[in-house]
Amino acid sequence: MNEELLAHFITWTCYSTFLPGDGRGWTKWHKGEQLPQPRLEAWCRDQMSEAAVLLDPTQRRIVEQVIRDHCEHRKWSLRAVSCRSNHCHVVVTAPDYDGEQVRDQFKSWATRRLKSDEQQSCQDHGELREHWWTRKGSVRQLFDEESVEAAVIYTLEAQDIGGSKANL
Repeated sequence: MNEELLAHFITWTCYSTFLPGDGRGWTKWHKGEQLPQPRLEAWCRDQMSEAAVLLDPTQRRIVEQVIRDHCEHRKWSLRAVSCRSNHCHVVVTAPDYDGEQVRDQFKSWATRRLKSDEQQSCQDHGELREHWWTRKGSVRQLFDEESVEAAVIYTLEAQDIGGSKANL
């Protein structure tokens, strides 16, 4: 049975806020959830080229607006967006687009806008940040309205009350 893809539930994290080996658990590319590995986490922290990114409220609003604008430009249906200090969630319907392409476009356009904003507000002409996001991110395909609704609720409400992704 071929189910129709209704939406993508996309999550990505800010640079160095969730390292491989993380004590909270972590996800390995194509291997799924992994147990904490403190030595791996310490090694990854030593490899960081910049400080970890924690987005302030202004930066969070910028990212959310970029996502809204990009969805409008592409004629995608934005179901929910929530940019937090250390990660972003988006639920979007983007016909004929792979979820990874959608995620990468959001991250790319948000990076451009954050860099532009940083450049405009940089009074001391210091070095501009290069890295805003971790590589990749999560893309879950949603094939039924119940899953879409659960992802929207999680994105918009459960973040503030410690919700679980177990039902997504």
